Amino acid sequence: MYQQQSAFDESMALIDAANSEDPNRETADGKDWPKELLYSHRMSDMLQRYAPEADEAMQLAIRAQHIQRWKSRRDAYPMDRIGYLQWRKDLYKIQAQTAADLLAQAGYGEDTISRVKQAVAKQKIKENPDTQLLEDVTGLVFIEHYMQAFADKHPEYDEEKWLDIIRKTWKKMSGRAQQFALSGSIRLPEPLVPLIQQAVAGD
Repeated sequence: MYQQQSAFDESMALIDAANSEDPNRETADGKDWPKELLYSHRMSDMLQRYAPEADEAMQLAIRAQHIQRWKSRRDAYPMDRIGYLQWRKDLYKIQAQTAADLLAQAGYGEDTISRVKQAVAKQKIKENPDTQLLEDVTGLVFIEHYMQAFADKHPEYDEEKWLDIIRKTWKKMSGRAQQFALSGSIRLPEPLVPLIQQAVAGD
């Protein structure tokens, strides 16, 4: 038991150290953070609120979901839909392998590493419970922490565009996560609440 707990602590420390290298900064609660370190801590916080029963493998996958994301530049790919999809596909693979390498370094076995890799790579959403849990937490974190900032960046988006974005996020989430989002368990971005309600009406 001690050895396994030690591997968990070391893995979390390695993931945090990797994300601490992010040159991009963000301020939250009066503190200056490396952007992806802040994101990873928000993911872990949401997991504890949404699924406190999650095991070590999922705690690690959630923490590692955006690991060193800044190293995979979107502008290294064509700036069109095909380029975006290829960037995202490659990004998931890189993040999954980076997480796997750190877990191996900490002493985890193949079973845990394989579960983390599949979840971080977002393999078989809706089929793999681990991947679905990661997708649920991702959606909840986006709604609570990032949706308003994304809206502020894109004043050119009309109502139909926003309804489409919200519905796409919503459909990736499980029924449990959807209920959690609407139950008052997360902070909804106040200006977008009418759009969110409109987008999910009937679901």
